Amino acid sequence: MTSIFRTRRGAGTLVATVALVLATLVAPAFRASPAAAAPPPTGPSGDAFYTPPSPLPAGADGDVIWWRQLPDDLINKGYLVLYGSRSALGTPIAVSGRVLVPKLAWRGPGTRPIVSVASGTRGIGDSCAPSKFQPDYEKPLFIDAMLRRGWAVAITDYEGLGTPGTHPYIVGRSEGHGVIDVVRAATRLPATGLRAGGPVGFAGYSQGGGGAAWAGELAPTYAPELNVVGITAGGTPADLDVVATSLDGTLGFGFALLAALGLDAAYPELNLPAFLNEKGKQLYATQQGACVDAVFGYAFQRIADYTTTNPLATPQWRARLAENELGSAPPKAPVYLFHGTHDEIIPLSQAQTLRRQYCAAGVKVRWATFVGEHVTTLVASAPDVLKFLTDRFAGRPAPNNC
Repeated sequence: MTSIFRTRRGAGTLVATVALVLATLVAPAFRASPAAAAPPPTGPSGDAFYTPPSPLPAGADGDVIWWRQLPDDLINKGYLVLYGSRSALGTPIAVSGRVLVPKLAWRGPGTRPIVSVASGTRGIGDSCAPSKFQPDYEKPLFIDAMLRRGWAVAITDYEGLGTPGTHPYIVGRSEGHGVIDVVRAATRLPATGLRAGGPVGFAGYSQGGGGAAWAGELAPTYAPELNVVGITAGGTPADLDVVATSLDGTLGFGFALLAALGLDAAYPELNLPAFLNEKGKQLYATQQGACVDAVFGYAFQRIADYTTTNPLATPQWRARLAENELGSAPPKAPVYLFHGTHDEIIPLSQAQTLRRQYCAAGVKVRWATFVGEHVTTLVASAPDVLKFLTDRFAGRPAPNNC
């Protein structure tokens, strides 16, 4: 089979993105030690930065293992961080990410806000990490505008992007932990000048919408100390079973392949290779470093083209899909949920279901739809996302159109 996914450090135009182990109740993955109070060391240069020390140092979730200053631009400072977090199964891991801080002093009330931006799909290989993968299509839409407002921005690379192992793509608890812990890391790195206790927002679209929503659901138990005041989640893969079924045989089928590889990486008992035919085994053996830029090379193919038996029909896969369904632990903070009316990647129906679940649980939800498909909704939603977070950081009453 001709290889269509490929590993790249740079990419051309991106077109689309996709999309119960009680890990929040286990003991902290990183245990406090006397050394935890010392300033974190500077990390190695180049790709060696992303390879964590073995064993991992003692500490708490969100502690900075090491860091490196990024080249300044005219108005912002940037930091590359390697920090402690947890996998979907609660295992201690190291995750990389970036922290961006405006150079001008914060002139608003209280402590400078921090927005943890959950990135949309980049792929599953190390070269696809958001801190490496360019162009950064979310930067001109959201991140630059956030920084101009004086907010700090923290951006996780997620588990396995840059750091060792395959990225567990669209696995909720893994993503949520990474999104939360990069905020902790931002306040624990003295160089950033950021303080804990200030207002925090989670924001993301597509895979990032899932990451932001999962962070919102996990935060009350996993990070109760965070002052989460708002969550924006758009194009959100809330129900992976519905998403996978809808992608089979469609333009976005390549995202379903990424998801299968990601779930298999997170949960060893799923044993994806046992379900694959020869074509599927070749893909599995060669595409663990896949980036998203050529995902549509798999357009209109089907699960049956790669398998002898559909894994999604088995009890073990269905259990893990159910575990990754949003809505079972509604967030405490107000949420802005939005979706495209003609989203060809992630079905509108399952986002509407998530809205109903949150509303029934008493969450303050602002719900909006945009007339358009996946990519145009990402662009059209930017002003509303920024206004929603601006109002939350200003302490204004949260809208609710449940």
